[in-house]
Amino acid sequence: MLHTRTTPAQRRRALRERLSTGRLLTVPGALNPLTARLVQDLGFEAAYLSGAVLAADLGLPDIGLTTATEVAARAQQTTRVTDLPVLVDADTGFGGPLNAARTVQLMEDAGLAGLHLEDQVAPKRCGHLDGKTVVPREEMARRLRAAVDARRDPGFLLMARTDARAVEGLAAAIDRAKAYVDAGADAVFPEALAGEAEFEAFRKAVDVPLLANMTEFGKGPLLDARTLQDLGYDIALYPVTLLRLAMGAMEDGLRTLAADGTQAALLPRMQTRSRLYELLGYADYTAFDTAVLDATLPPGA
Repeated sequence: MLHTRTTPAQRRRALRERLSTGRLLTVPGALNPLTARLVQDLGFEAAYLSGAVLAADLGLPDIGLTTATEVAARAQQTTRVTDLPVLVDADTGFGGPLNAARTVQLMEDAGLAGLHLEDQVAPKRCGHLDGKTVVPREEMARRLRAAVDARRDPGFLLMARTDARAVEGLAAAIDRAKAYVDAGADAVFPEALAGEAEFEAFRKAVDVPLLANMTEFGKGPLLDARTLQDLGYDIALYPVTLLRLAMGAMEDGLRTLAADGTQAALLPRMQTRSRLYELLGYADYTAFDTAVLDATLPPGA
């Protein structure tokens, strides 16, 4: 009620321990605090905040227009309501090495379990769009070393994302990943790998936890969880799935409302009032202080 029951340090330890098991961790992207609660309620063990989703929620394209403080604010709102460890997309660190250092501390203060920094040139663009540009390998290494130096809780996970596969090829992306691990990265996110063989090659070459981005309509294949487990990956990420589902449902609903003049045909597809209240914990608030809140559902809600 009102806030999570665990501390950021506990959630960071939980993530580290889970990654040490060798079992694939399935991580959906949350749109907002309420969907993070839903992710937890349905039994997932971690959640993610996508930079693309946050930008879209603000009506912006994913081209580096959001700021570190905007991302940190959404992160703090989310970590307040879930006991899951939450990872965040920190883009390029929102500037140079000093900006990356500040970003780490902002995200620590927001209660997150970790973040990833990427090696694109700022302003960046979506990892599955053409025309990306990456910074020199040593520049990204400086970005990562600054992040490591700024980190106050050693449990906070620092992940390096490389977008070099689409720009320089697979071998260069692997070489970059190794350099990023040497610079202090705890895990690696190879973006836009082209097929199962490339996922396998990356796993053989890099000896830290690896994230597989299973975003829809992208450059890579949608591998199932069993395949990713067999390939030795540690995290399967679904960053924009919930946004796409929600926007598709809302668009269909608006078309129906416009055509029919009533939402009656949509009721079977809606989350009920009682289910929403269950997620929000209305009963807990009522038990805490019936003088503050005593809600009774109407029949059939």
